[in-house]
Amino acid sequence: MSFLPFSLPDITSKERAAVDETLESGWVTTGPRTKKFEAEFAGAIGAKNAVAVNSCTAAMHLALEAIGIGSDDEVIVPTMTFAATGEVVRYMGAKPVMVDVLPGDHNIDPAAAEAAVTSKTKAIIPVHFGGQACDMDAILAVAQAHNLKIIEDAAHAFPASFKGKKIGTIGDITCFSFYATKTITTGEGGMAVTQNQEWADRMRVMSLHGISKDAWKRYTAEGSWYYEVVAPGFKYNMTDIAASMGLVQLDRVYEMLEKRRRIAAAYTEAFKDEAGIQLLDVRNPDDHAWHLFVIKLVDGVLSIDRNRFIEELKEREIGTSVHFIPLHTHPYYKKTFDHSPPGFPSALDAYRRSISLPVYSKMTPSDIERVISAVLQILTKFKR
Repeated sequence: MSFLPFSLPDITSKERAAVDETLESGWVTTGPRTKKFEAEFAGAIGAKNAVAVNSCTAAMHLALEAIGIGSDDEVIVPTMTFAATGEVVRYMGAKPVMVDVLPGDHNIDPAAAEAAVTSKTKAIIPVHFGGQACDMDAILAVAQAHNLKIIEDAAHAFPASFKGKKIGTIGDITCFSFYATKTITTGEGGMAVTQNQEWADRMRVMSLHGISKDAWKRYTAEGSWYYEVVAPGFKYNMTDIAASMGLVQLDRVYEMLEKRRRIAAAYTEAFKDEAGIQLLDVRNPDDHAWHLFVIKLVDGVLSIDRNRFIEELKEREIGTSVHFIPLHTHPYYKKTFDHSPPGFPSALDAYRRSISLPVYSKMTPSDIERVISAVLQILTKFKR
């Protein structure tokens, strides 16, 4: 039996043909395909502007720079997130103020976020965990009460919605990921979307060395050799190779989402009545992007812990992951910031008990059944 990985990108002959066409065109870096991808992605979300970059991390860095985060500022982030959410705040010299998450869905706790606001707080970065939107009504209320900007970390959340509103149309700037494991992929890549033209223009300039205007046109018939550097920018641009792949993936996104939905529904049905497993709360399955499917082991039911459960799945040739190791537990953040009281009980409990199961659109019905069967076998074998 071959190993079933935690995730695989869903690449077809259409993506390969699009990449080949780009290679044949002779224009492989930022160019017309990147501009088209930006326009079509913005259209799919309903946003006015989209800026394509080489990662979601780059998108969040540009977003914080565009809204003017500085070295004396604080930005609220959930501790239950990937390293990028905290590190981009440090790129600006600002302080990431970590807060706990809700035990039901692992999204940021709005009450904890509000309690963390100080006179130095300038922004909040809600992370849409696993593809389910945070409670954006509550986040908006906190932001409006304290004059904060909202930079959404939507690395997991395309094409998710919150109460009928597409993620990407609610906060000030929303940042998406097209990494290999995400719901659509360009290999590496990201996108920042916003309704604010000034911020979009700033992010676009800063994404390519701070060169004014359309830097990519310098080597076309429309361009000129002359350029001006208006700010010390970054090298964050997306290539046309990546964008050509993204255009095909964007066209296929709902086809792939439907397959993820079926996997999530099968897992939910199989595990909903198992005493040893707790499922995450789901507000509306149809609004969920289903980037992740997380189960949590229930204390006292099994004779093994989470780490051993993962090893048992590995022995059965099933790949898994854990989302996430809380930021405040990592050496850099422990050494640099004081995270004593009030602590992060929900995040620590979630981390201790969580397992992310395979969920990706290339999974076959037999793959899904393999995962379900393996989980149920382990639950039976190690039940107290």
